[in-house]
Amino acid sequence: MIDWTPLAAKLAAQLQIPLHEVRAAPIPGGNINRAFRLEFGAARFFVKLNRIERLSMFVAEEAGLAAIRRSRTIRVPEVYLTGDEGDHACIVMEHIDLAGAPDRDLLARQLAAMHGCFHDRFGFDCDNTIGSTPQINAFTDDWIEFWRQHRLGYQLRLARQNGCDSRLIDSGNRLAENLAPLFDGYRPRPSLLHGDLWSGNQGADDAGNPVIFDPACYFGDHQADLAMMELFGHPGERFFAVYHEHFPIDDGYPLRRDLYNLYHLLNHANLFGGSYAAQSQRLIDHLLAQLH
Repeated sequence: MIDWTPLAAKLAAQLQIPLHEVRAAPIPGGNINRAFRLEFGAARFFVKLNRIERLSMFVAEEAGLAAIRRSRTIRVPEVYLTGDEGDHACIVMEHIDLAGAPDRDLLARQLAAMHGCFHDRFGFDCDNTIGSTPQINAFTDDWIEFWRQHRLGYQLRLARQNGCDSRLIDSGNRLAENLAPLFDGYRPRPSLLHGDLWSGNQGADDAGNPVIFDPACYFGDHQADLAMMELFGHPGERFFAVYHEHFPIDDGYPLRRDLYNLYHLLNHANLFGGSYAAQSQRLIDHLLAQLH
């Protein structure tokens, strides 16, 4: 049984609002954190809890949300508090009533604007997580090297530790060592990315404004976010047409889309097993075939 009163008292003092009867209700859907709606008086908050040793995950999430908020491009939940509460790590955000899918044209324009926020290097100020897997964001000057070491290479090292098939590891490493042909004539700039922009991390507020959440932010090729939007769902061809008007999509995107989504498929293979390893192998074979 969770005693919510101390956390509610902290929020009331921070926001200078009266502390009334405290109510909390679980919110289903997540498989990494426990989520709750916390209420007192007219105030409502979205709270995520995890083990105390996972506090750094919430600290990194707050950093990602703050980076997107500073871009002034697309709505994200405001974070009120991140820390430890009793035996739990927690992050407390504004509670946004989501009203279905966002307007795709508006999402395309706002996402293109967010991707127009550039850094001078690839990476991020802190490491974070992709799902529950550590995501290394050490700043790197070269995008191919960043992807080789901190995305594809990292997942392949995890796959080896997890006992995945040796053909997957060997062919994946062969691909990682030969990424340059996939970037012929294309040099991405370090764009601010959400990092995990599948359909489950998008929504709309009650005014119809797009909202994105649960980020795994870093600065990278803007097309990596677009690729993830196609992995578990698809925003539609009009979305890409509108986006392209504001931030051109390179002709080589379809091939690099497969490379970027390989990272997420390998992550799912490492987290969940099942058919994701076979999907990853098919994608590796396809990408290797393009190098000849």
